[in-house]
Amino acid sequence: MFDLFEGVAIMAVINDTRPSAAAAQPNPRVPLHTEEEMDQVKRYVLLGVTLRILDHDIRAVAASGMKLPRLYESMLRGVQDRVLLEMAAIRRQFRSRGIKIYEERRESDGLSAQYICRGYHHRFSCFGRS
Repeated sequence: MFDLFEGVAIMAVINDTRPSAAAAQPNPRVPLHTEEEMDQVKRYVLLGVTLRILDHDIRAVAASGMKLPRLYESMLRGVQDRVLLEMAAIRRQFRSRGIKIYEERRESDGLSAQYICRGYHHRFSCFGRS
C-alpha cells in the first residue's frame, strides 16, 4: 500500500480525561486508546481530505480542455474508490473498538478532530507544512 500522507506533520494528540456521559468505570487494564487507534483516527481524517481533493481534481479535469479527459477522470475515480473502501474498513474497525469521531474542523493552520474512544474524549490536531 502506498502512503498518501508522507510529509504531513502531526502536531498533537491530546487526551481529555473526561469520560462521556454514557461511559461506565473504565477497566484499568484497557488503555484509553492505543497507538494503532490514534493512527487509524489520523488516517481516517487525512483520507477525508484526500477524498475532497480528488473530487476537486475530477471536476477540474472534466472542465479543462486537456487531451484525454476521460482517461484522467477514470484514473482519479479509481483512486477515489480505493480511498472510499479504506475509509469504510476504518469505520468498521471504529465500530468494533468503540471509537466515534464526532467533530472534524478545518482551521487556517491545519485540521483537528475530536473523538470518543471507549468513553473518553480525545483531540487530534494535524498541521501541514508552513
